[in-house]
Amino acid sequence: MNCQAVAEAEKNMVFAARLTQRGHRIATMEDLLALYEKPFSGDTVGAIGGLPHPTVQKFAVITVAVVGASRRFLAQITRHQNEVKFMSASLQYSNYAGRADFAVPYEVLAAPAPVRETYLESCSRGMDCYGELCGAGIGHDAAGYATAQGLRNVLLISATPYQWKHIIGQRICRRNTDETRIVLLKIWQELYRLSPSLFSPQLTGAFCQRDKCLEGKMGCKRKLGAGMEPLEILEADYPALFGEAAHEDKTH
Repeated sequence: MNCQAVAEAEKNMVFAARLTQRGHRIATMEDLLALYEKPFSGDTVGAIGGLPHPTVQKFAVITVAVVGASRRFLAQITRHQNEVKFMSASLQYSNYAGRADFAVPYEVLAAPAPVRETYLESCSRGMDCYGELCGAGIGHDAAGYATAQGLRNVLLISATPYQWKHIIGQRICRRNTDETRIVLLKIWQELYRLSPSLFSPQLTGAFCQRDKCLEGKMGCKRKLGAGMEPLEILEADYPALFGEAAHEDKTH
């Protein structure tokens, strides 16, 4: 949502790191502002972003809007609480009767058409019940219990660059559900486009890309390549997202 915050995050991070080393040179506000406006390179951003001092990455907040992910994704992603804020469309205030749409899990999307139809019919039955409850005078909040987990949602997520890197690194791991991985890979792709230095695979990728798997015996044993970028991972793991030809290859 606030794309300029990525450049602001880079600037504030470099400034904060420089400040720790140049306090003896700052006597006035003009000195401080001169340091704040001092130019820097992408290499500087990458070097500071790789240091074990996360505080310098916490002086900006990047807000991302996710439109169309399921309410199951909402339940999973809101487990992240440190320096992260969420705002979601509400079942209490929104009336989805006649307006519902559903996220289709990747495995269902890549399956033959009858499987997808069965899934969507099941979701629709839940929404039929929702509509009947609303029509009977039941409040939207209570009627919402009849909705499917696949009901598409709108979600705002605000987090510091450090937390975004942590969330992405944890949630693109193959131990996560496909939808969670896909959403976070797409978010990473946008952040990487805005700042290749701060959100590089070496600083933001899955833990197995940067060092070693942290899942121990629960690891997937399918390590992601150290230099793989988000779009490369999406194309490799989710070909059905990239056109009908890829979908046909996957289903046949």
